[in-house]
Amino acid sequence: MLPSHLNGHSPLARRRPHLPAATPPAAAAGDPPAAGPAGDAALEAHDRVYFQSYSHIGIHESMIKDRVRTDAYREAIMLHQKFIEGKVVMDVGCGTGILSVFCARAGAKRVYAVDASEIATQASEIVKANNLADKIVVIHGRVEDVDVEEKVDVIISEWMGYMLLYESMLPSVLFARDKWLKPGGLILPSHATLFMAPITNSDRYEGSIDFWCDVYGINMSALVPLAKKFASEEPSIEIIGGENVISWPFVVKHIDCYTFTVEEFKSITTTYKVSSMMLAPIHGFGLWFEVEFNGPAESCSNLSSDLSPLDIIQKKRRRASDSTVVLSTAPEDEPTHWHQTILYFPDPIGVTQDQIIEGSVTITPSEENPRCLNIHLECSTGGQNLVKDFAMR
Repeated sequence: MLPSHLNGHSPLARRRPHLPAATPPAAAAGDPPAAGPAGDAALEAHDRVYFQSYSHIGIHESMIKDRVRTDAYREAIMLHQKFIEGKVVMDVGCGTGILSVFCARAGAKRVYAVDASEIATQASEIVKANNLADKIVVIHGRVEDVDVEEKVDVIISEWMGYMLLYESMLPSVLFARDKWLKPGGLILPSHATLFMAPITNSDRYEGSIDFWCDVYGINMSALVPLAKKFASEEPSIEIIGGENVISWPFVVKHIDCYTFTVEEFKSITTTYKVSSMMLAPIHGFGLWFEVEFNGPAESCSNLSSDLSPLDIIQKKRRRASDSTVVLSTAPEDEPTHWHQTILYFPDPIGVTQDQIIEGSVTITPSEENPRCLNIHLECSTGGQNLVKDFAMR
């Protein structure tokens, strides 16, 4: 969510931090060491860059102004007030402390607001300005490094990145869960689902690729191969509509935050087989996510294991429609600062109505920077095959 001089559909036009793999420049001789959070000396370079990015006020402004996001968290806190009132809460990656304040105002006895970025300094001032210093304890440090001397009843965190998994913050939430959450405790959000579907977007393709064939009457088609390479080597963060989606979405991963493990996060693979709903060119695949804020007893464990993840989600939503807050970033829903994540092909693939599209997708953290993602996509339809790797940096 950092402000950017880049506009339009550039894959780098991000509203959450761009995480370069390169190490930050070394301090000049004689310069004092920079102040940092607890355990900073042991931080990897990519973590240091990541936490520094969240010191920028622009990223917090963009998140808080996203009313879909912020209202969903506030509604979930009030919905589950009976689990929060008089209880101890941990806010993992608290940022400005807004969720901690919501919890304190909902009656929490104590809130541990943990953040490794320098914004923790301002969070402390916000707590004081709202007369909540007796309830909210701001801790500057990684959750993996801090000391909290009591168990907590609730863990809340806004850990989701682009296409849910970018930034790799979920493992920090799982660490806090395993170390501090009491049995039967509440995790908000409780469940997350990553969806994917083939998309068509001729306007986007024509504007970025075909554009070069005639530029003010000049033939610049020599740039088309370079434009295709640029458009398809890294995922693009942009807004699409439901009309761009040409099949029912499939579930890449459904995460139960009460049971999911860090080991599962290391490689996520799914196969898919969907049917095109129209005659159209496939320009790529879109990914989006939704999270649910269920109570501690509302996991998927009592649903049939024979159901597909999508069936589970639909069944659970029907059962708990009156008692669940859902935050969705789907193309048909109100836009959020996450937008959608698009994996564009170098060249479109034509499909007819009811044509089968099948393949697999694998998502793994980057070895050089685990907060970034590598995506391996395989797609086959009508005798056409595509194998493509994307690097989300």
